[in-house]
Amino acid sequence: MHHEKKIQKILFGLSYLFRIIILLGAISAAWQEELLITVASIAILILTFLPSILEKNYKISLPTEFEFLLVLFIMLSLFLGEIQNFYEVFWWWDLFLHSFSGILLSFVGLLIPYILYTENKLNTTPKFVALFAFAFALSLGGIWEIFEFSMDQTFGLDMQRHSLTDTMWDLIADTVGALVLSLMTYFYLKRKSKIPLIEKLMKKFVKRNLHLTKDI
Repeated sequence: MHHEKKIQKILFGLSYLFRIIILLGAISAAWQEELLITVASIAILILTFLPSILEKNYKISLPTEFEFLLVLFIMLSLFLGEIQNFYEVFWWWDLFLHSFSGILLSFVGLLIPYILYTENKLNTTPKFVALFAFAFALSLGGIWEIFEFSMDQTFGLDMQRHSLTDTMWDLIADTVGALVLSLMTYFYLKRKSKIPLIEKLMKKFVKRNLHLTKDI
């Protein structure tokens, strides 16, 4: 238990360290009179508080581990990737993050059906729960590519790197990441294998959010 609390404190501290780094980036951009980067950095900083917003407004409580992964992803993709130009510096950065996002989005899509399934309030099978998580991640991945296209067309940005190939590789990476977590979920629900990380996060999420199913 003491070891668990120590890990929670470390992850909580790292989440706020990432937020401080983004804040310092916004201050630096403001000092250099780079208005667009300043506004973007502030918007990204606000986005890192999404878990707190969900908990306050929708009573959805995320485990500390998942909140850390979400903040980490926002920092890696939007702040380092877009603002600090890591997408140009490291050729593999985009593919890595899309694979990461596929796993992360699959997990998000898995949360509610998982609670309903484990609480016997959803008459379905492990295959459907895993398929739903997979489809959810691919849907959001597709929406993100539409967003990138819209931003490029509207504001003259280069989020798609002027390439259909880039978009397709992004979708492939999303698919691979989503497929990995969906398969892990299926085998976990079937109890064919033990997956400590998924089991730990799921049990924590269920324990914190049983109220979501009380009226179902």
